[in-house]
Amino acid sequence: MTITHEVAGDGPAVLLLHSSVCDRRMWDGQWDALREAGYRVVRCDFRGFGETPCADAPYSNLTDLEELLDELGIDRVSLVGSSFGGNMATQFAALHPERVHSLTLLCPGSSLHEPSADLVAWGEREEELIESGRLDEAVELNVDTWLGPDADEAARAKVRLMQRNAFELQLAPEEEVQPTTIEVDVRNAVAPALVFGGRHDVDDFRRIAADVAALLPNAEHRELPWAGHLPALERPAEVSELLIAHLAEVWKA
Repeated sequence: MTITHEVAGDGPAVLLLHSSVCDRRMWDGQWDALREAGYRVVRCDFRGFGETPCADAPYSNLTDLEELLDELGIDRVSLVGSSFGGNMATQFAALHPERVHSLTLLCPGSSLHEPSADLVAWGEREEELIESGRLDEAVELNVDTWLGPDADEAARAKVRLMQRNAFELQLAPEEEVQPTTIEVDVRNAVAPALVFGGRHDVDDFRRIAADVAALLPNAEHRELPWAGHLPALERPAEVSELLIAHLAEVWKA
């Protein structure tokens, strides 16, 4: 299958990869700005998010991304990833270094990170709420945890909508199919990378941002003093400017 996606604009290709709290709509605030800046912009929904249904057979998110780029005729792309999407972007860049021109990671996740006791407890609380059918409370737990202090009510409403949709999609199948794990050495991700952390993010993800930047061979780490875990939703215009500045630099090089 081809995961649900949208394409707009002409120029160098940029693929936007969403957080697992969201779907492709999280990039609404950057979509037009990137297109108007002269890029061919693609955004997609991973399986079980947005308009892409859950898988009914074994699959790989990385293979899904490869097939999407092949279908669109994109040989080389800049990847922009938020949280889970940042983890997928890093792994894809390591697996296919010849196809990735640059990485911009916003509060990325990492498969190498050992979660703290606090993060494990948070996950157990979310699972408890979901299993007891208290989805509204599970949604609010995510909204309150992952959005920083600059998020307005519109951003909070958007995350509520996207997270609720994801919960409902993922609870619908009788049997859950987990993605196939591919062992990837992220040090093979040689593309120039800019890794953003958020000062108001949970401690685990602040550490991950710094650790990922230290591990990648050609990366810079910056911490945004105003940001929580989802800066693209918290200050959309400012994040658009940051993305466009980094893309202009790497495509000029």
